[in-house]
Amino acid sequence: MTQQSRTDADTDPDTGTGTGPGTGTGLPVVDLSLAAGSGEDRARLHETLRAAATDVGFFQLVGHGVTANETTALGDAMRSFFALPEADRLAVSNLNSPHFRGYTRTGHEQTGGARDWRDQMDIGLELPPHVPGAGEPAYWWLQGPNQWPKALPQLRTATLGWIDKLSAVSGRLLHELLASIGAPPDFYDDAFAGHPHLRLKLVRYPGTAPDGAAQGVGTHKDYGFITLLLQDSVGGLQVARPDGSFLDVPPMPGAFVVNLGELLEVATDGYLKATSHRVVSPPHARERFSVPFFYNPRLDAHIEPLDFPLAHHAPGATDDPSNPLYAEFGRNELKGYLRAQPEVTKKFHADLLTK
Repeated sequence: MTQQSRTDADTDPDTGTGTGPGTGTGLPVVDLSLAAGSGEDRARLHETLRAAATDVGFFQLVGHGVTANETTALGDAMRSFFALPEADRLAVSNLNSPHFRGYTRTGHEQTGGARDWRDQMDIGLELPPHVPGAGEPAYWWLQGPNQWPKALPQLRTATLGWIDKLSAVSGRLLHELLASIGAPPDFYDDAFAGHPHLRLKLVRYPGTAPDGAAQGVGTHKDYGFITLLLQDSVGGLQVARPDGSFLDVPPMPGAFVVNLGELLEVATDGYLKATSHRVVSPPHARERFSVPFFYNPRLDAHIEPLDFPLAHHAPGATDDPSNPLYAEFGRNELKGYLRAQPEVTKKFHADLLTK
């Protein structure tokens, strides 16, 4: 038996867009298991999914098939990593990696030019390095091997398994999302063929910064297609409302928080929403752990505009002169890393800042 989708969103019957959670008190809840149900189940899934994706761009995902044991195994490995002596964590520092892989010390990543008060481990598909040759785009620097702490071999197994599991969930979700707005479900399959740029972060928020700043992560949007976030029981995630206020997203056991990236907004001319969000640091010295997974296409994928029946209702994508978006995904991703990781950029890629 499938769990019924729940949402506080309504849908405009003419445009198919949502009208509820952008100013409401909670996020819609989407049950992906309805995709395997009856025609009525699938229709209910698509209605809920379309409303969530066109209104707030965020929702809670249940019925995804990821088990509690799998989640526990990842959480245990993550906490074991952050419990390692600092010397062991610094041995896999991202300052060793021109591919931006590895451990970032607390306060050494930036959003909007201000430091984020968290430390983290960046992990992606395990691939050989691709050092850009003459005439090749610089974004190939983003492909390369991970770094693994010798004292914690289980971290590799847990995280690479998590990437495989959530890649499958995200692929199903993207197909259902496209179907929900009347587009061909497989429209972007070619963009993900080969080696898509899948990655995750293991993140620890150690509490409020010594200077009292509450920026766990500053306000931002994600660049790619879909992000699935695993939260622990400590809150802090906030989603921007249209009026400039922020909606708290309390943890929901067994659910992933899902948000859409800017490439989907651009590809649909604003019909699907990429929404700004941030994390407020937990108070005092209380720790918060989270694992965002980013479902992104190949670095060299060109994202074609999506053709769908209600495209004439699209309001236009957000235009931010300080953050131009490109059809080639890798250019967006590299731009983000160069801004967010100034120490790695200075050490390995200073020449790219002048281009």
